[in-house]
Amino acid sequence: MERRNFLKLGATGAFGLMLAASDLLWQVKQAQASPQSLTPDAALQKLIEGNQRFVQHQPQYPDQSAARLLEVAQAQHPFATILSCADSRVPAEIVFDQGIGDIFDVRIAGNIATPEALGSIEYAVTLLDSPLLMVLGHERCGAVTAAVKKEELLGDISTFVKAIKPAVDKVKDLPGDAVDNAVVANVQYQIERLKRSRLLTERLESGKLKIVGGRYDLDTGKVSIIA
Repeated sequence: MERRNFLKLGATGAFGLMLAASDLLWQVKQAQASPQSLTPDAALQKLIEGNQRFVQHQPQYPDQSAARLLEVAQAQHPFATILSCADSRVPAEIVFDQGIGDIFDVRIAGNIATPEALGSIEYAVTLLDSPLLMVLGHERCGAVTAAVKKEELLGDISTFVKAIKPAVDKVKDLPGDAVDNAVVANVQYQIERLKRSRLLTERLESGKLKIVGGRYDLDTGKVSIIA
């Protein structure tokens, strides 16, 4: 009797697991068939709300479940594309409290719009239908600091300084902190460069894309919209 009961319970448990797995796969298929669609303004608001949770130390860690992993395994629909600095202290998914498949990350020192970065962004916007593009600079950026101080750097590190120099020149005579002024100016300058893209311009004019600039505060974790 005990053996029969044990086998019966085992079969019931296995059947329950099969139902749970079947339900999970059904949810994934439903999500794949109907990807979440956000307007550019709604996408920006989602980022802002996530950053507020991060600053308040109340993260929700969304879209990090097993179901989400399966959901985006075959297709991705990131609601935001972020061109940010490669600085280890500015990981987009963490500071905006988002998860797998939510943000298309393009990270490069000084958040500069190189041809390769632009190509990646155009891919996210035109082929993945990402409705929001943010250029995210940050406080005390090393690449911007080097450009302001006109430091001599070895190897290809100097290419970042060259790419940021036009932004530095625009604000070199302004009062206030020279580096912070340049951080903001660099975000604005890189946005100007991105807007030269015909593919991005078409999306902007159709209302399918919004481009904004942000500044990340290393001390507080807050992202402020600056452009």
